[in-house]
Amino acid sequence: MEEIDRQILVLLAEDGRMSFTDLARETGLSVSAVHQRVRRLQKRGVIRGFSAQLDPDEIGLPMTAFISIKPIDPAAPDDAPERLAHLTAIEACHSVAGEENYILKVRVSSPSALEELLQQIRSSAHVNTRTTIVLSTPYEGRAPEV
Repeated sequence: MEEIDRQILVLLAEDGRMSFTDLARETGLSVSAVHQRVRRLQKRGVIRGFSAQLDPDEIGLPMTAFISIKPIDPAAPDDAPERLAHLTAIEACHSVAGEENYILKVRVSSPSALEELLQQIRSSAHVNTRTTIVLSTPYEGRAPEV
């Protein structure tokens, strides 16, 4: 990957709404050249999309937790992500090495909402769970070093 593409990626990771004009100014390229490069990075799948970062507290989801899951029956099909896809409180699902099969990042409104979600996860995916509640988040969503 060219260094100028890396620079564009870093700028967009910091501010996904940065205009092509501002990107051009920061990189020393023309607006049309920046536009072409961004479009090419999107076509290659390097840039998968743009999204708004919401404040969980402001939208009524102040509680974050990580839920590790493993199947009750180890011989059962490994289809937990598909079985849990309908639960919108699950923000992320990561397949992991170790004792558990997946770690879920969830956001809910309250301890009782977390308890209800745990019941839904257990019954939908036929899994055991281990939950870690987040007390604070010093940083999150940092742009990767490109």
